[in-house]
This record gives sequence, structure tokens and C-alpha cells, in this order.
Amino acid sequence: MEEPQEHNDEEPPKSSTTPFDPPPTQSPWSEISPPPTYRPLRAPAINLPPNTNSQAIILAPVPRSQKVLPISLPHTFQSPLQRIHSPDDIRQFINSDSATNFLGFVVSLSESIRSHKLSDSYHESTTLKKIVSIIETLIQWTEEIPPAQQSSRYGNISYRTWHNRLVENSESLMLLILPEHLKSSIVEIVPYFTDSFGNSSRIDYGTGHETNFAAWLYCLARMGIVEEADYQALVSRVFVNYIELMRKLQSVYNLEPAGSHGVWGLDDYHFLPFIFGSSQLIDHKYMKPKSIHNEDILVNFSSEYMYLSGIVFIKKVKKGLFAEHSPLLDDISGVPTWNKVNSGLLKMYRAEVLEKVPIMQHFLFGSLIQWYGFLFLFHD
Repeated sequence: MEEPQEHNDEEPPKSSTTPFDPPPTQSPWSEISPPPTYRPLRAPAINLPPNTNSQAIILAPVPRSQKVLPISLPHTFQSPLQRIHSPDDIRQFINSDSATNFLGFVVSLSESIRSHKLSDSYHESTTLKKIVSIIETLIQWTEEIPPAQQSSRYGNISYRTWHNRLVENSESLMLLILPEHLKSSIVEIVPYFTDSFGNSSRIDYGTGHETNFAAWLYCLARMGIVEEADYQALVSRVFVNYIELMRKLQSVYNLEPAGSHGVWGLDDYHFLPFIFGSSQLIDHKYMKPKSIHNEDILVNFSSEYMYLSGIVFIKKVKKGLFAEHSPLLDDISGVPTWNKVNSGLLKMYRAEVLEKVPIMQHFLFGSLIQWYGFLFLFHD
């Protein structure tokens, strides 16, 4: 078999002004001349291009890391509620201290794994080991709950059984990591946790659910259950195991991709592994963004780098030319450096996930992630 060719080393980036060339505004194929016959194993929900102004993303500042603002004890926890219903709500949220500190936490996680392989040594607290054990338990449930025999290819109804078990056991799972003085936080953190693994009614999963998992970790950080010293392990152990679980759920129960990005998005399901994975590869001596087209590199290094692992999984579950089923990731491979990829993805995450009403309308706000921020909490 002929080895896939690398891009020419002297080939200029695909765009001189942006790391992400926008997708075509309309399909070049007519009804008479249909597109090439590639078929994702799990088709995206709607194959529409994003309508975000790409120039606005390019000109936006790169999000910066922030220290997580700790809560003051004693603290009154509350059941979180949905607050976002309109573009005006999104604007209020994205400009709030809550959004800035949460996104700063995501950036801090990205920086913690910068230039590190997954196998590099790291601090792993007892609490982190317990969180990993919880996720491993959820993975084990997929073995105990086999997919149902059904005619429909997508959305296996056994996922609802798996999700029901998750909901039924969520409080006991949280008690494994909560100290006595924070056990009252269950009422607030359980909803983030149970909404991190997909929707049992629609049997789907997307970047909104992934963001809920990041929000759950952020809540643990605000309560001091995880600390900055844990961040590298949060990514290389906890988040990697979470992605392993989600890929297992996607494969076993054929979860539908949530939302409307489809093939024009980064991935039918995930965004954060590409942010963290691109950070891992910053300043790598040999591997460049174009290296995703080298099959030998993917085979030999995907177990160490999340970005490459994401590419391998996409190629496993989708058929056809990579440039056709994953055009944005293909465009990004033309960016000259991983640092530029990482900064571009952080800006894109803010614009394409945190600023999207269809995604964030399901996001929850309580006392740990407050609607309109926490200024009054810290400046009494």
C-alpha cells in the first residue's frame, strides 16, 4: 500500500490571514452530478456550514488562562438552572466574570499539558485517582449493558438503560470524592455530571455535553477538590479517560451527533481534545500540523497525543477522503505551527461553542457558575 504523502515542506499555509479557511458557502455539487460517494458511519445531524463570521474569530484576542476563583466557606449551594434563551443572553454571559473564569480554566488545562506526552510523569492526587475510577466504572457499565437488537442504525435504546443507571448512581458516585463539609454540593454538581455524557431522550452527544464535563471539573476546582497541581493529570488521566468513555458510548450505542455543525465542524462530537492535543504538540521537534496525513505517525504516536488520537478515531468511523468528511481539520493541517493551531482553536471554542445559543441554552447556572458572574461575591 502506498504510504500517504506528506505536504511539501515549502508549501505556504492555506491562508495568509487565517489559520482556518472558511468552508464553502454552498455545495459545488448539483443534483445531476452528485458528490463523491463517501458515507460517515454515523452521519452528522445536519450538514450545514457554520454561519459565524470567520474574520471576527481571527481578529478576536486569544483567551488567557485564569486562576479559578475559590468559593468562601460556609457556602450555600443551589440546584442549577438554564438561563440562556437568546443572543442577548449569550452576550451577557460571554462578557461575565463567570464565562471569563470558566474559559480561563480551560486555557489553564491546555497550558498544563503543553509539550507533554500523556505518559509523562505528573502529580496525581488521591482525589484524581477516585475520579478516574468513577469513569472506569462508567466504561464497565457499557460491557454490562449490551446494545439492543433494533432495526434503526442510530440511537440504540440501550443507551437509555446506561444513562438511567448513571442518574440513579450519580449521588453515590459524587460522595466518593466529596469531603464531609462539601457533601451539600451534590445538589449543584450532579446535574453537570449527569449531563456530561449525552442526552437520553434524543440519544445524542455533542460539544455542549463535553462543555458540561469541563464545567463539572471547574466546579470541583472552585470548591478546592482539585487544585492547580492536579491540572496536568486532569487532562492526561481524567479527560483522556472521559474521551475513551465517550468514544465507547458513541460506538456501542451509536449516539447521534448533537447540534448542526456536522461535517463542517471540527468533529461530529468533540472539540476540547483538539485544544488540549494541539497544546501537547507545541514545539515538537518533528511533528507538525501537516503530520496528521502521515499514517506512520498516527499509528505510532496516537496513544501519546490527543490530537492524533482524535484524527485516528475519525478515520476509523468515517469513510471516504479526509478532506471531504473533515474539511476543517484538513484546512487546519496547513497551519504552520501547533502554537497557532492551539490559539486559533481556543478562539474558535469561544465563538463556536460558548457563544452559540443552540449549545449554551442547555448550560446550567447556580452558585458555582453564576449567571452574570461573581463580582458581588468577591467585592463585598
